[in-house]
Amino acid sequence: MRQKMQHSMVFVLTATLVIAYIFLTGIMYRQTVTTVEEEIHREADYISKAVQISGTEYLNQMDEVRANTRITWISAEGTVLYDSTEDEHTFENHKNRPEVKKAFAKGEGEDIRKSDTIGEEMCYYAEKMPDGTVLRVSRTMNSAMKSAFHILPFMIFLALIMIVTAWLLSKWQIERLIRPINTLDLENPLEQEMYPELQPLLERIEQSNKEKEAMAAMRREFSANVSHELKTPLTSISGYAEIMKDGLVRPEDMQHFSEKIYQEASRLITLVEDIIKLSRLDEGRVELEKEEVDLYELSREIISRLAPQAAKNQVRLELTGESVKYTGIRQILDEMIYNITENAIKYNNPGGKVSVWAGNTLQGKKVVVTDDGIGIPEDQIDRIFERFYRVDKSHSKERGGTGLGLSIVKHGVMLHHGEVHVESKLGEGTRIELVFP
Repeated sequence: MRQKMQHSMVFVLTATLVIAYIFLTGIMYRQTVTTVEEEIHREADYISKAVQISGTEYLNQMDEVRANTRITWISAEGTVLYDSTEDEHTFENHKNRPEVKKAFAKGEGEDIRKSDTIGEEMCYYAEKMPDGTVLRVSRTMNSAMKSAFHILPFMIFLALIMIVTAWLLSKWQIERLIRPINTLDLENPLEQEMYPELQPLLERIEQSNKEKEAMAAMRREFSANVSHELKTPLTSISGYAEIMKDGLVRPEDMQHFSEKIYQEASRLITLVEDIIKLSRLDEGRVELEKEEVDLYELSREIISRLAPQAAKNQVRLELTGESVKYTGIRQILDEMIYNITENAIKYNNPGGKVSVWAGNTLQGKKVVVTDDGIGIPEDQIDRIFERFYRVDKSHSKERGGTGLGLSIVKHGVMLHHGEVHVESKLGEGTRIELVFP
């Protein structure tokens, strides 16, 4: 980056110098042309008056002192009466030369073009004399180009000095500019003075740091919770197995101990399965294909599966709504609706009711689960989707579950680009809406 900035600055300076030289050359050329034109105008007036007085004798006397000026005297028919430079073009008819035509027509004329005689660029000025002839004065434009080439070495020398200076200054300036960036405290980016242009970047770094801290805290909490949740059933299994191994269990209690081991093992398997599901949802590694799912029929199947559990808890299940088709991952949708409905049954009261509604709304396709159970405290509604979080911690073991059900719901909603809304009042019940686009 540093070298790119230096190269860029030097390139800009070099380009500026080249452009400046081109403009300067153009200005000098234009000024030289203007000067030459003014000089040959004055010289033509002077020679015209001298010729009117002395005739060609004055012109002959001028041959010895004339330098870069060419004088041509042309008759009204275009015939050359006199030319200070005699060559094969001298005696050609000059009536159609641009500057001569203008002089015959308007009294004077001028033109700048390459001379066929000497092969150089010439400035021509022609003036009509009182007797109808035309006196033409011309001069080479070599002085204009010579001026441009004359300053070229100085421009090159100046350019080299400026480029070297620019290189050194840019190196110093870039070092000064990037020093604060190189010493930036990435852990606390907003607690130091920095360029205003970098403020949005620093704010993003700060936000990223906060998100990383939150993720790290969540991972630590998740690891601690997983360890605790895994340790509890494993301790129970180990304890029952150890008692059985030591022969301390009466034959009539063997079935009871075996059931306990089976229950704890099942709980452990369910917990591991939920952790794997959540991990895959976290990483987006869901390899199932999307398909068209009727959310109403899916809810009916789930209610049928949960009917025994509802009967055991003395909770009545109800399904209403209409057929509504949605393209999603059937297994994930099943787990989402199942987990919400199961929670509504678990955290209900004997004689309570759980209603499931599925259908189309103006907001999108919805599945709504409503219960009249224990409800959720208002200050805890935002936390129910956290992993292993339980509102009723005192009865968590009695009610069962892994504490990951609603986390799976949350990630399933994100996977389907949907929304989940919760309304609840403590002691009155809970309403959870799944909204799909």
